[in-house]
Amino acid sequence: MLHYRTIEISPTAPWVTFIHGAGGSLSVWFKQIREFRKEHNVLLIDLRGHGKSERDQWKKGDTFADVSKEVIEVLDEIGVEKTHIIGMSLGTIVAQTIADNYPERVKSLILGGAIIRFDIRTKILLWAGRTMKRFVPYMLLYRLFAYIIMPLKEHEESRLAFVNEAKKMCQKEFIKWMSLTSLINPYLTRLQASTNAIPTLFLMGDEDYLFIPPIEEVVRRNEGFEFIKIEKSGHVCNIDQPDLFNRFSIDYISKIEQRKSVIPAG
Repeated sequence: MLHYRTIEISPTAPWVTFIHGAGGSLSVWFKQIREFRKEHNVLLIDLRGHGKSERDQWKKGDTFADVSKEVIEVLDEIGVEKTHIIGMSLGTIVAQTIADNYPERVKSLILGGAIIRFDIRTKILLWAGRTMKRFVPYMLLYRLFAYIIMPLKEHEESRLAFVNEAKKMCQKEFIKWMSLTSLINPYLTRLQASTNAIPTLFLMGDEDYLFIPPIEEVVRRNEGFEFIKIEKSGHVCNIDQPDLFNRFSIDYISKIEQRKSVIPAG
């Protein structure tokens, strides 16, 4: 089972599950815990091969569906029937996959630094990574990706946080996660259609230049999706601007909880 940490304040408090991105761990949410634990039960998870979760869990043909099933196993272990899910970067794909395969378990999605489509620049970057992944040290590739995705001076803290966490991975795990991106665009397009009934908030740094345009497009097509740009923030907006990220996320969760607590008359 995946390594996880829980903070439970009350049996009646809503659960919020945090899912980090590739190369991260549950520790990347350190700027969220203090605020969220005031009114929410918190579940923090290390995805397979990350943090303190076991390595070498991959089987031939494993997909994001297999990764998402492992998160559900943690929810089952601690007895959580429904949860709000907050994902970051590649973790947003895991979050959307959970919503697709287990919609009855998801109250809402909050997708930070969301990845819903790769443009030509990102495709080239990932193609280069997949081509070189077996003979170039993964940390060299990861540092390159981090600088391309988070290039500005104000992104330095988040960039260093993810680089330092990625050092805990190994080349084999990096290769497996990189391989998942090979056919991602058609898969993500289907996810947007299949999860549009679940309340979804996209939180994007206004300097997240690679990933904002597809978000703007999908939000225009789906009335149930909401989108907030966080100023002076890059891809990892939960670290760049934690106060704003926390406020927008908590406000959204409160709105969903209030909506669900209203019992229709009659």
